[in-house]
Amino acid sequence: MTFKVAVAGASGYAGGEVLRLLADHPQLDVAAAGAHSNAGEYITAVHPHLSAYGDRRFTPTTPEAFADADLVVMTLPHGQSAALAAQLPASQKIVDLGADHRLEDAAAWDAYYSGPHAGAWTYGLPELPGQREQIAAADRVAATGCYAVATVLALRPLLDAGIASPEDVVVVAASGTSGAGNAPKKNLLASEVMGSISPYKVGAHQHVPEIKQATGAASVSMTPLLAPMPRGILSTVTAKPLAEVSAADVRDALNKAYAGEHFVRVLREGQWPSTAAVYGTNAVLLQGGTDKDSGRIIVTAAIDNLGKGAAAQVVQCANLMLGLDEAAGLTVNGVAP
Repeated sequence: MTFKVAVAGASGYAGGEVLRLLADHPQLDVAAAGAHSNAGEYITAVHPHLSAYGDRRFTPTTPEAFADADLVVMTLPHGQSAALAAQLPASQKIVDLGADHRLEDAAAWDAYYSGPHAGAWTYGLPELPGQREQIAAADRVAATGCYAVATVLALRPLLDAGIASPEDVVVVAASGTSGAGNAPKKNLLASEVMGSISPYKVGAHQHVPEIKQATGAASVSMTPLLAPMPRGILSTVTAKPLAEVSAADVRDALNKAYAGEHFVRVLREGQWPSTAAVYGTNAVLLQGGTDKDSGRIIVTAAIDNLGKGAAAQVVQCANLMLGLDEAAGLTVNGVAP
């Protein structure tokens, strides 16, 4: 059976990646590729790599343009999804990649975002305990933030296993420039980014409340870094052990949490994740250990921020919501060199 999918925000990086994945999906077809300023233009004028859409144009981002879709994917800026979702019929399933419907606590929303809190939808990270079944039964799903994917999947097993304290969790995570979108900004020019790495939103990143909500962490100090690469996230999470913990204990907690998971891989001892290894995939690579001096637990995770951190995760959720094979149209195998 084939289903029709409409993509709102299809002219952006994440939206373009959704289109790329749908072009080769065996059971999902693109009903409409919605855009704002690019409406009416050929898709390949904005995404020249998507030759499969050579004769297709962007449509306006309206309920009328999306009327034939069984499912709508929203890859809109934060704060814009709720208004569109309110105009769509209840019969259309929605996966929202924006932050509008991730947070359950209105106070947490107010602390990190602007505009009214739109309420929480089912959280779109299938690898969390019990979440896969909830996504499959849902009509409205809030996909996970890109930094949050890598950090939550690294941290949650430590807290569930009772080996790490929920207090004083420290995250240092580097992201490729595509995470900031494709709007022209001086700090994202090649001459500004190449050959340099810099922190941003230090001490106040918007994914912190989401990470706390999805893991049960009580306090999280997060330092995001802008790395001179187009895509990828490498997140290093450290936490205080609740008792003496070995590297083997950390690896055991990760392996037990993700046994049988198709997209999450715990690497062999001595091998650490890299962003190049997950380029273009829905994979998550993890490795754990302990710090020799402080004794803190260390887990490092690598994802493609446009893959598992955005478009591929959206397709994974859409597959579940439509009763399809969860892995349909997705891969764990990267591209190298």
